[in-house]
Amino acid sequence: MTTNVAHIPKLPEGDWPVFSPGLVWLVGAGPGDPGLMTLHGLNALQQADVIVYDALVDERILDWRKPDSKIEYAGKRGGKPSPKQRNISLRLIELARAGKRVLRLKGGDPFVFGRGGEEAQTLVQAGIAIRITPGISAGIGGLAYAGIPATHRDVNQAVTFLTGHDQTGLTPSAIDWAAIAKGSPVIVMYMAIKHIGQICGNLIEAGRDPSEPVAVVSNATLPTMNVLETSLSAAPADIVEHGVEPPAIVCVGRVALLRQTLDWAAQLAGHQPRSLDPLATGRNLLEDAS
Repeated sequence: MTTNVAHIPKLPEGDWPVFSPGLVWLVGAGPGDPGLMTLHGLNALQQADVIVYDALVDERILDWRKPDSKIEYAGKRGGKPSPKQRNISLRLIELARAGKRVLRLKGGDPFVFGRGGEEAQTLVQAGIAIRITPGISAGIGGLAYAGIPATHRDVNQAVTFLTGHDQTGLTPSAIDWAAIAKGSPVIVMYMAIKHIGQICGNLIEAGRDPSEPVAVVSNATLPTMNVLETSLSAAPADIVEHGVEPPAIVCVGRVALLRQTLDWAAQLAGHQPRSLDPLATGRNLLEDAS
């Protein structure tokens, strides 16, 4: 990949952190749209000697790196050949000990189901200096691009974020599905497509309403973003029927209904909103579903 110098954004004047040799800087690149990259992340890109990046990082972001930097792909995707986590961490240590400015660029936020905590621990244990820059997590930013607020005071005073698989690749056994089904008005799930049938079944068995609204946001924030609006009981079959594939965020709860009036991306593209009074209609939708 060749860096397009003409399109490298310039940082505003300010006292930006210096990227010291031997440091590993863990940066969240956001859910996809390059514009959601933070200024601290851009600063890191423009100083790094080596960038080790994940599968969910939009490669347009890599065009913003300094021209003489190197890039190394370390993407992990479920069901596909992927580097082992330990090997990635060891590579980061190797590069840092060689005196490189190492940027570990991860999709979303490194500390939200991104294994950033594991990598940071390994680096600290090896005596490697680190810096952390969070990113916009897909469970918040991806929903926002779909017109779905993660919280809405008419709906929920709490939201639960969970992963659809554990270290073994199976549906997490450590999750108290009954407690979440009864206690969390909104559930946002990462990496849940593979086991969506079992997950929806667990929630319904624990007392969740089978007709509860569900939104599945795939390729969140990208031009290829697609949103499937369904229900808890119908979601597994609808996902198969519509060919929804990862990466995708699944939102369970009445906030998903607000997309019917808050789909700002469609409205900017010239599509008519589903209501002339989004706030009132939104409230009615919420009341009707309560």
